[in-house]
Amino acid sequence: MSDTPSAAPQEPKLEGSLYMFREPELLSKEKHSKLGISRPDSPFGFAANVRAVPLVVTEIAAAQKHYPIIFTDEQNPMPLAVTGLIDDVNLFVNDKGEWDQNVYIPGYIRRYPFALAGDQSSNRMAMIVDSAYEGIKSDSDMPFFDGDQLSAATQQAMDYCTNYERDRQVTVNFAKQLVEYNIVSNQVAQFTPQGADQPQPFAQYNGVEEKKLADLSEEKFLALRQSNMLPILYAQLMSMGNWRLLMERRVRRFNLTGEEMLKPVTRQ
Repeated sequence: MSDTPSAAPQEPKLEGSLYMFREPELLSKEKHSKLGISRPDSPFGFAANVRAVPLVVTEIAAAQKHYPIIFTDEQNPMPLAVTGLIDDVNLFVNDKGEWDQNVYIPGYIRRYPFALAGDQSSNRMAMIVDSAYEGIKSDSDMPFFDGDQLSAATQQAMDYCTNYERDRQVTVNFAKQLVEYNIVSNQVAQFTPQGADQPQPFAQYNGVEEKKLADLSEEKFLALRQSNMLPILYAQLMSMGNWRLLMERRVRRFNLTGEEMLKPVTRQ
């Protein structure tokens, strides 16, 4: 996405791109004073086709109960919750656009359609809203503004985004530290369909290599423990048991037979 000029010289520029945001805009009274948010018919429809969602380190303990957790790559291992396999379908969002009520919802999803953006030349942060979100409308349940000020609901959203951004920076630092230990590697997830003799691969991902972790020197292992990184790494390893549960979700979702389990689903 190209740079968008700011409304005023001191206002941060909207730069780069935001994952899942289709039309991100700087929230402003001039443009959005008559708009707000009402719950849409498909509340999580915006995430219905994503296979993975960014995580921050503070939520990995909760997320590992439900999702396989992987890392973006070996050089910049930012954590992701895997939500889909083989097809571009989020297996935790049903056909009505609702997230599974019994499953942890990542903070990246909960803050949508809001986010924060900052100008690299300053410390100022600005509120971003995805204007393509179907819940944005006039005469809304939660207006963006109350007169000249942010409404209470928007201020609450901004506070959440501020906390999320703080946790994201912690996660960026975690990723930088993790690279130094060289324990993240490319791996393959496998599944044995009913009636098959051998497991078959269905996903490649980056994750902690258990042997490399075990082979760390006593000094490095102690440093990991002192930096409070060990619980996060063990949570990622424990989450690998969710690959099978995710495959079972896919089988139920599309009513697949053993021969169809690892094939893309053709949808009308």
